[in-house]
Formats: sequence, structure tokens, C-alpha cells
Amino acid sequence: MVGLPYDCLANPLGAVRSTFDKAISSDSSAAALDGKDWGAAEVFRQFLFDDGGLSQVPLLNSSTMKWVQPNTLVRFRGMIQDMLGNEFYVGAYKDSDKWITNKFADGSHGPSDASSDVRIWERRLLYCTPVPGQNSWVECSPDAMRNPYISAISPLREKRQREDEATKSDADMVVNHWPELEPGHAIEDSPNPKKMREDGVAFEPFNLQKVVTEGSTSNSSTPAVERNSVSCLVKIYDSPESDLKLNEVFEFVGIFTFDPDLTVLIDDKEVMDDFCEDELLCLPPSKVPRLHCVVHRKLGPSAFVSSPHLELTTPVIKEIREALIGHLAAVLGGDRLAAEYILLHLLSRVHARVDEVAVGKLSLNLTCFNKENMSVFGNNLKLIIGSLIPFTECLPLTVDYLNSATLAPKKDYNTNRLVPGLLQLAEGSHLTIDETPLQSGTLNSGGLENAQVLRSMMESQKVHYDFTYYKMEMPADVQFLILSEGKSNILPADLVLPFHPSSVDPASGVDGEMLKAWRWYLATMKSLPHSIDPPLQKAVEDDLVAARQADRSLSREDFSRWLTMGRLMSVSFGATSLSMEHWQMVKELERLRKNRFQGYL
Repeated sequence: MVGLPYDCLANPLGAVRSTFDKAISSDSSAAALDGKDWGAAEVFRQFLFDDGGLSQVPLLNSSTMKWVQPNTLVRFRGMIQDMLGNEFYVGAYKDSDKWITNKFADGSHGPSDASSDVRIWERRLLYCTPVPGQNSWVECSPDAMRNPYISAISPLREKRQREDEATKSDADMVVNHWPELEPGHAIEDSPNPKKMREDGVAFEPFNLQKVVTEGSTSNSSTPAVERNSVSCLVKIYDSPESDLKLNEVFEFVGIFTFDPDLTVLIDDKEVMDDFCEDELLCLPPSKVPRLHCVVHRKLGPSAFVSSPHLELTTPVIKEIREALIGHLAAVLGGDRLAAEYILLHLLSRVHARVDEVAVGKLSLNLTCFNKENMSVFGNNLKLIIGSLIPFTECLPLTVDYLNSATLAPKKDYNTNRLVPGLLQLAEGSHLTIDETPLQSGTLNSGGLENAQVLRSMMESQKVHYDFTYYKMEMPADVQFLILSEGKSNILPADLVLPFHPSSVDPASGVDGEMLKAWRWYLATMKSLPHSIDPPLQKAVEDDLVAARQADRSLSREDFSRWLTMGRLMSVSFGATSLSMEHWQMVKELERLRKNRFQGYL
């Protein structure tokens, strides 16, 4: 069998230009000269997925940046932090009688003859950062990221993306118990003005990296990836705008480029002024690497965990669940009821949206925490959550913090960039709010706005982005856990439970394989579809009617929460439909929670 005439890994531009030459000499020449994909993307897909080449592609981060070679194929995993609009460039030109392409390259090559035919194409620019709150255990080991050109790389276990289908089989039942609300505002991207040099190479703002890193300071007590990790300017070709959205997490596979000529220009102030209208619009590739994307795929939380070495049957899933509940209870001083609620909370996600209602969320407020037990139980709880969930953040809440912090992203019109806030988080992130340091004080206008932003995000799972003259709502899917002394007045959660430890003995250590099993369990069960069969739906409705007759204080929100808990209880056992057994378990949990409140009155 004759091998390919190019190396997709070490010489990807060779593959691009070889397929371009082939297209130009065939019937697809018109498409090729229009900048449309002429078969290069299919070559890379075959190499990456059909031939198993993905495991050989190095992951671009602060460690691999030291040795990764320009114009080679790399992977980058990150969140879309800003959408920088579009860029014109010289896509193809005719030199003598031969057409040459610049697609997937930063070089400013052009024809030697100024009268030669030139084609101007367009590409999208995305500024991507490491996922906020990404915990250190998510990172690949150094052995898995070493230079594949120096030594053979160990194949990494790659998992296909698990589609996060928004199951709405029980959404109708949930929304029936909610009041009528105003429809949400549609969000439209507003691309930045397009900048182009005479030779087709656009420059980006000089201080973009600084803006992002300064705006992403974390208060997390869990070990997370450093905020100065590699960010990347990703250039997108041949992809509909609807495929990539702000705050989504992607794996981009593309050609890493570095043009030393651009760096020289920027170092020379005189020359730079000739090519840049504004110093802020010159971002050297030595500070933020470029990635010309050939293939991309959206990543859910399950893509960041590995499968355990277990035979994954229903009894095994139940054993994993019981072991996790036992460990959470030990971390919480023997409070098994709190452990059950924590598990449901960690499995929650927004699986449907009906008008303004985010169906599936389950925020939790554990009360009876103070500075003393917070240092033991609270910190241990944050640590175990950080070891189970890929993306976690912690926010110690004080009046001074609320008055001074930037929580929602803001538009900086001087640089025409989006400055991130703490609440620009990826789907599936977990946010712990520690209210124990909160003392009495006065909130200024900024503090009141921050409190409202937090509350709105928790209740509607939307973040209000500040564009100075107006606000834009962006959808979110973030789990909220509030630890407080009394019931939180700032953040009224879906569930409030008094914390009741019975022991101060520290929890025992966890075996590495068991930790992997718990991570897999949470990510996998969380993504399961769910439904309620018609016979059981009638029984549940009868229970809700009976409960309302017995207690007139029950609201539509209570009924919606019970249905959400029923779904989460089912998926916690690996079931995709609600059973009467799981529904009875939810009712028993709620009975015990209500009884606990009586003990604290």
C-alpha cells in the first residue's frame, strides 16, 4: 500500500497545499478558488479519527509550548472567551501560471507580480482560554504530552463526545407548575470591525492576554490550573457561526503558527506605526499563539474524565453510588442526609429551557456553618468537590468583595474586547459561595448590582453581560452551592438544609481508581436522558394534588423541585425513567429535611 505523500502531523501545510493543487487541477477548482473546503478537512479527519492519529497530536499548553514546532499539528482545549469578529486575508494568488494558497497559514506571501490574480478570503477569530476553574487533575500527565517527534508518544484514551441532548419528556410537567414569565431576549453576536493590512495580515490587540489574565483571578481553594496558562487565538474556516458559541468548551485541532517577521515588526516602533493604526491592535504571536483550526469538536464534562477499569453494570453503578454517598457523609461529619442532597445537587444540570425557566437546576444552601466548622467540614467539602468535578470555583462572600469585584463580563470599548468576570464560566462548572465571612455592612451600587447578578444567575441560569449602554443575557449551566450560618438572604437557593454533623473524625483517603470511578459516575449519570412513563406520571400528579391539599403553603416551585429531584434520583441509580421506588425516596428525603428544620426552630 502506498503511503500519503505528506505527513499530517509534522507537515500539515503540505497536506493542505497538496489537496489544493489536486483540486485546482480537477472539477473542484471553482470551490477551491472561492475558499471553500476542497477536501483538506476530510484528509485530517481520516488521519485523526479513522487512522487513530488524534492520540499522536500534542496538547498545546504552557508545558508543551517549550518544544512544539511551528507549522505542526497541535490540539488545544479551551473555552471561547471572546469572539473577535472576522479577518480578511490573501487566501490564494497566482504566481506565474500556478495557484498557491495561504489557507491555514499566517504568512503574508503574495505574487511577485502586482498585476497577478489574488483571491481575498475571510476567517473567524476566536480568543480561547483554559477553562476557568479547571482543576489540576484534569491536565494530562507530562509523559502523555511529550514531543512525538523526539520519542514515541503513549496513546491516550480518547473518548467520543457524548451529546448533551436536552431531554424534555418531563419538562412539560415541570413547567406546568411555574407562573407565566416574559420570554427571554434573543442574543446576537456583534462582530468587531474588520482590520486588514495591505498584504492581508490582520493584527490583534496588544494587551488582550493581560486583560484576560487580570480578569480571571480565582478564589478557589481547590488546586486549579494557573491563570497564566496558554491562551490561544483560534482561526476558524468553513464552519457556520452557529457551531461555536461564547463560553462553550472545544477541542481545536489545527496548525500552530509562529511568524518571527511579525514579532520583529512589533519590536520596531517605527515599522509598527506604518502597519498598525493603534498600538493596541498589534498582538505579537510570541505572546498569544495562533491555531489555524482544521477540525473542532465540542467537549462536555464527560470528555475530561476517564473510564474506570470496571465492568459497568447496574449493580456496579449502585456500588459506586453507595461508596460516594458514604465518603461524602464522612466528609460532612456523618451527615448522610446532607450527603444525599449533595449528590443530587452534583448531578443536576439544565436539560431544558421553557421561557425563562431553566429546567433541571438544583441549587443547594447548607446552613449552620460558621468560621469554626467551616475550617474543617466546609474546606473538606470544597476539596472533595474539586476532586470530582472538572471545573470548580469558590467565592468567599463579603460586603467589600461585592462592592469591588467584577463578576459579570464587561465590554472594554478602548480595546473593543470583552473583559471576563468570575461568572464567565463553562457549562457544567460548579460554584461554591462561602457566606461565613459575611458581616453587616452597606452595599454600594456596584455591590447591589453584583448581588443581583449572582442571584439572577442562580435562579434563571443566565448572566447579564455589561455593555455599558445595555445588558445582554447569556445562558449558563452552573451548579450553585451556598454555605452559610443561616438561610442566605442574598441567594435564595432551591433547597435549604441545616447541616448536622455527628462526628469530627476526618474522612479516610480515597483510592485512585475509586476516585476515577466517582468522576466517571457523576459525568455519565448526569448526561443520561430521562422520562416519566404515563402510568407513573398520573401517580405523581395525584401525589402532588394530595400534598397541596395537606399543606396549602406548597408552591409551584416546590412541585417543580420535587420533579427535578425525582429525575436526579433516577439517574443517580443509572435509570432513564422514574420508578415509584425512586419517587418514594425523594418524598422520604423531603420529609427528613422538613423534620430537621423543626429541630432548628
